[in-house]
Amino acid sequence: MKNTLLIILLIVAVAAAVWFVSTNQRQRLDPKIAEFHSDASRLIQGLQQYKEFTQHYPTGTTAEITKALSGQTPEKIVIISTRDSAKNDKGEVVDPWGTPIQFFFSHNAVLIRSAGPNRSFEDSRSPTCDDLYRTETK
Repeated sequence: MKNTLLIILLIVAVAAAVWFVSTNQRQRLDPKIAEFHSDASRLIQGLQQYKEFTQHYPTGTTAEITKALSGQTPEKIVIISTRDSAKNDKGEVVDPWGTPIQFFFSHNAVLIRSAGPNRSFEDSRSPTCDDLYRTETK
């Protein structure tokens, strides 16, 4: 009986370890996902700095928000931490797959959304959704 219980516990532990590794493997091995998180962290930092200087987040389309972070607004504030963000030919900040990212703002929070590897924004409740999100509240 003790041997059977020990074997069952061992099997459960191995199964749990395999599940944990497999679910986290994709994010660790996919350099583009890591790149998105790094870029999004820099963008959020830049957006928070912009708000500190102007008392508001930039508004408008992705291209207009990108211009604001580049100093192309009446405030002329250049946010250095976002200077190296990848941009498309429309001047929009893009994710590692080349899709313009989406910005969402509330009173004191920023949410950045990427369409992910399939380059299509999807309902987050869908089991096939691969969109990526990054947020921070200040």
